[in-house]
Amino acid sequence: MLPCYRREPEIVRAHAEEAIALSEENGFAQWLPWGRFHHGWALFEFGQVTEGLAKMEAGIAGFQRLGGVSRQQHLIALRAEAIARIGRVDEALTILNETLAHIGRSGDKAEHAEMLRLKGEVLLMGDRSATPEAEKCFREALEVALAQEAKWWELRATVSLARLLRDTNRRDEARTMLAEVYSWFTEGFDLPDLKDAKALLGELSA
Repeated sequence: MLPCYRREPEIVRAHAEEAIALSEENGFAQWLPWGRFHHGWALFEFGQVTEGLAKMEAGIAGFQRLGGVSRQQHLIALRAEAIARIGRVDEALTILNETLAHIGRSGDKAEHAEMLRLKGEVLLMGDRSATPEAEKCFREALEVALAQEAKWWELRATVSLARLLRDTNRRDEARTMLAEVYSWFTEGFDLPDLKDAKALLGELSA
């Protein structure tokens, strides 16, 4: 999961392939869906969209058979993002809304900020006029991340919000908030999220 959070599909694929092999060899039914799902995610990120999504769906089906899919918020978020990226925006929004409702009922908020951020991104994928609702999602995601002291979710939420502010002629606000969270980090600058933040900060400072 860690290299998946870090958006490193090459590492995820290697780990997932080994996990699948070990699970099939030893009958590890609970670990097999993890391997299949993450292998699919890595393939999707490498552009093998059809095969990747099929493997992600197989992983989700495996969790459903084990009765634990509702607890795998991280995987649900990745699947929703993937299907939104291939144009199934309404389906992705339904998944995210259902999961956010589950979070509200269960109190399991580990992925709450990321779910809110993704909802905002998916809203914009479907309709650019949804800017006010998307902004609300990004700001709520940021509030949750700040309350949890979850810097990685704070970074992602801030980048999403800063892009929206840039596109709605609020560059100063975008630059100030992004510079603040970016300056907190002292390592990991080779990772995609921090590269995205640096590029956007440079654009906003130009």
